[in-house]
Parts: sequence; C-alpha cells; structure tokens
Amino acid sequence: MKEIILHACCAPCASYPIQLLIKDNFRPVVFFYNPNIYPFEEYKIRRDELEKYCKKVSVDFFEGEYNPDEYYSIIKGFEHEPEKGARCSLCFNLRLYKTAQFALEKNISCFTTTLSVSPHKNSKQIFKEGKAVEAKTGVEFIEYDFKKHDGFKISRMIAKENNMYAQKYCGCEFSIR
Repeated sequence: MKEIILHACCAPCASYPIQLLIKDNFRPVVFFYNPNIYPFEEYKIRRDELEKYCKKVSVDFFEGEYNPDEYYSIIKGFEHEPEKGARCSLCFNLRLYKTAQFALEKNISCFTTTLSVSPHKNSKQIFKEGKAVEAKTGVEFIEYDFKKHDGFKISRMIAKENNMYAQKYCGCEFSIR
C-alpha cells in the first residue's frame, strides 16, 4: 500500500475518505492542521474526536501547530468574503501547503484532503489550491472528490454509527454566520 497524507478537518469528514483511500490501496496518514478553527475549544473537540477515530481504525494521526495568527494574517482584508470566495482559497492554500510540508518531512510523496467531502465546499476551488501547492513543493496532490457517490451521506452515517461530534459550521469564525 502506498502512503498518502490525508489533511483532515474533523472526524466525520475524515471517516469516509479514510475508508475509500484504503479501498483504493493507499495507507492514509492523517494530518490535522486547521489554524482557522474558531474558537480554540471547538478546535480541541474536533482534534480529539479525530484522534479517537484514527485510533479506532488503526490510522496514524498527527497534529500540526495551532497558530490562528498565521491564518488571520493570510486572510487579512478578506474577512467579509462570502463562503467559497477568496478567503476560502487562501485558507485552503495555507492548510494544503502545510500538509505538503508535512509530507516532505515524513518522506511521503502525495497528499489529499477531506475538504472535498463537504457539499458546502467547491471541489474545483480546493483542487486548484492543491495543484498550486504541488507546483510549489513537488509533492503530488491527488484530486479526490470525496462527496461523489454519496460520500457526504456515507460520512454522516459513519459519524452517527460512531457517535461522533458533528459541528454546525465549517470552522472559521466567519462561517458561523
């Protein structure tokens, strides 16, 4: 099985992608890097739930640094952008860049993200940022549109079966509105 870094935002969104990657003969290594999540209490809940799920399914879990100041400096001036706008692109790029850097540290040649499982996210926008990061780092970004074939629905079923915490918003303070 080929290793792949799976950037993950939460346990429900990671559940189906983990299963699909294993089915596609990958060995996912989960990387939780989300400095955009607000407030910190929400971040901790999502992190802990994902770590617990990774242990349950025997998948390696790693956490990146939680540094909201880095996120806010990246999106400065774009705070009032709508969901799926430029702010989201900047956020995706930051998180995927850090994921690619982590892949380089671990000597893993490819990465992907759970972000595409959400019907609230534009997969083409995510893939554009992933490919930009690939061009910058040399780490292959594999385009998985995890929402296809009922991926979101399946992830929610897995979350319910595992009694997972499911958040009510994307993660950043701007998505709460």
